[in-house]
Amino acid sequence: MSRYDIAIIGSGPAGVSAALTAKNRNKSILFIGKRDLSNKVSKSHRILNYPGIPDVTGADLIKAMQDHLDSMGIVLTEDQVTNVYAMGDYFALQCAKGMYEASSVIIATGVMPGKLLKGEEENLGRGVSYCATCDAPLYKGKETTILGYSPKEEDEAAFLAEVASKVYYVPVYQDEVGLKDPKIEVIHGVPKEIRREDKRSTLVLNDREIESDVVFVLRDAVSPGQLVPGLETEGAHIVTQRDMSTSIKGLFAAGDIAGTPYQDAKAVGEGCVAALSAVSYLTELSKQGS
Repeated sequence: MSRYDIAIIGSGPAGVSAALTAKNRNKSILFIGKRDLSNKVSKSHRILNYPGIPDVTGADLIKAMQDHLDSMGIVLTEDQVTNVYAMGDYFALQCAKGMYEASSVIIATGVMPGKLLKGEEENLGRGVSYCATCDAPLYKGKETTILGYSPKEEDEAAFLAEVASKVYYVPVYQDEVGLKDPKIEVIHGVPKEIRREDKRSTLVLNDREIESDVVFVLRDAVSPGQLVPGLETEGAHIVTQRDMSTSIKGLFAAGDIAGTPYQDAKAVGEGCVAALSAVSYLTELSKQGS
């Protein structure tokens, strides 16, 4: 398995800035995110404080970022990171489509919307999962539940229906659900709690309960403490120093995940700092190995 110099998780302004800076420093990068980069930015009506681009719409700013990435030859890997493990002098990234390795990592995922459900964290790995693609083989012929926080999770439900005996799909969004597979039952409701009893998981909604073998909670972002075991966090944020370093050596964070204010201009600056700090870390790492 090839090992990248820097893995950048998240494709918002902080992640884009980190990718551009790392590329300028001739580092091999793994840039994981979404081709549309950031829904938060793209839906912004007007951005008034971005230096050099006055009164820009979010859509136009995203287009400018995409063009900049393309001009630098930076390839975006569309995947979902479920865990990051510190392995000493490198990191292992577990993703929906496979495993990756990198000597350093920059987390720029933004903040997770809302709070964890009651029972979600304590049952993670025992009836609660964040990746249907990863764990689908474990539930062949079994009953499953998907809690989808965006329409793109419908693809996960369709995939899961190929192996599971039943898929209950609970959308946590307003868009019309386009799932037609007879093995998929769409149930609307407000999620409240996940319980685990007798090797069965129960998703408690505001007006009913759904019992199955597993509950897949599919959000755009995973809370940082669950993404990286042992990482120091404060609420929804990763604790960072001024150089964007974290409590884990070689791991950096930037943008909204590193704290307020949630501003694009601030995120871009932090992404640049995080990348430069990662480059300095790699230099020290190479000296130790020589």
